[in-house]
Amino acid sequence: MNTNSQNIAIVGSGFLGMTTALRLAEAGHRVTIFEAAGEIGGLASAWKIGNFTWDKHYHVTLLSDEHTRGLINELGLEDQFRWVETKTGFFSDGELHSMSNSIEFLKFPLLGPISKLRLGYTIFKASRITDWRELEKITVEEWLTRLSGKKTFNRIWRPLLLAKLGESYKDTSAAFIWATIQRMYAARRSGLKKEMFGYVRGGYARVLERFAEVLAKKGVEVRLNSPVQRVEKLGNGKFSVRVIDARRKADLGAKYVTHRTKYAAFNSAVAVASGFSGAFLTEPEPTPRRRRSDKLPTPPPEEFDRVILTCPSSKAAEMTAQLEGREHLDLANIRYQGIICASVLLRSSLSKFYVTNITDNSPFTGVIEMSALVSKHEFGGNSLVYLPKYLDPDDKLFDASDEAIRETFLAGLEKMYPRFKRRDVLEFKVSRVRRVFPLPVLNYSEDLPAMRTSVDGLYIVNSTHIVNGTLNVNETIALAKRFAGELLDELASKEAAR
Repeated sequence: MNTNSQNIAIVGSGFLGMTTALRLAEAGHRVTIFEAAGEIGGLASAWKIGNFTWDKHYHVTLLSDEHTRGLINELGLEDQFRWVETKTGFFSDGELHSMSNSIEFLKFPLLGPISKLRLGYTIFKASRITDWRELEKITVEEWLTRLSGKKTFNRIWRPLLLAKLGESYKDTSAAFIWATIQRMYAARRSGLKKEMFGYVRGGYARVLERFAEVLAKKGVEVRLNSPVQRVEKLGNGKFSVRVIDARRKADLGAKYVTHRTKYAAFNSAVAVASGFSGAFLTEPEPTPRRRRSDKLPTPPPEEFDRVILTCPSSKAAEMTAQLEGREHLDLANIRYQGIICASVLLRSSLSKFYVTNITDNSPFTGVIEMSALVSKHEFGGNSLVYLPKYLDPDDKLFDASDEAIRETFLAGLEKMYPRFKRRDVLEFKVSRVRRVFPLPVLNYSEDLPAMRTSVDGLYIVNSTHIVNGTLNVNETIALAKRFAGELLDELASKEAAR
């Protein structure tokens, strides 16, 4: 037993929060995770689509994703990986084109020979660059135009940048496209000269289920439906963590909670009270109080030795009034892109492409046909398609109804795929996340607030700290491992100095 064990709170149960919790618990520290949602996983959480459970947003593992593969191996699911060679499409000028290999690239009709040569050179050069910091000093438009030419930029790069970043692409550094190209070609550098993507049977629902079991065995407590309102350092050196509309107001009798998924049924590792969850994937929303007489005094905020916030920076700034003024402002001003992502369950496939990039005007950014990667047996023989739309967090589309988004998106599919029929749609679900990834503006890493804040013992760690890669599960796990290692070193140094 670690006699110097710290009591640590982590806000957020995405892969960043859970991986950090795992590493700290393995070192003998007590960890409690606070999660605002009713399920674990954050952007990697799962939901029910039709009669099947699958990822709420699209995810894929590359052969080169050593951190993701290492964690899944640690969870005992390495043998559940499936690897598939996928194809990539482009929808331009009202037509669908394949661009999945060198021959198809040479035949690509939208660019002439010289433009293709310059485009290929741009991708090759980006894949060989190692000093990404220099690319933070130049805009992505300037860098791509210089290498690819203005015609290629306007024909290919600009529509893709608009789809991902909106007009904010004009403020984005060239490091963004460098990181995108680096990941796109990482699988080819892993040994096979093919675009091999992988997934775990059962998707992230299965991974999260197993992760929850492992965390419970390590003594980590996960509290769902527990949005944190305020984190404050007290005079005794401890931190208070106050939850909005504190839980445990009714049904206080401890009980076991059972969770069932497609793959397993298990009980949480400890007896838990309503709202204080153990090892399970999801929890219903809190049950309303039955009678006014049931109301119990709100428990005082709990105290912890250290607090780690993994939520978006602006949200972290709202929770932490004690930060220094400039630091508080820097966090609040970090610019994010959000996403509206529709999951569409169809009776039949749309195309053979896993990813279809779109350069024409479209209501969505691209088409991700998950069933071009994942076996259709996972979906009862049906096809699962994601239609993402990246937006500014304040875009009015976030307030549109699901029905309005459905109508617009399905009309877009009809325009792209003449054989698509609305009667083939079995389920259409919409996810909205206003802050997904930060915009990598010029000199981004130089202006980024540190993970260790001005309040000793308080840390803010999130996707903003992925400065040399794109937001994905592999980069998130790598960040968690790096931060946990630094924190454990810090704790060890303080203990040695005593």
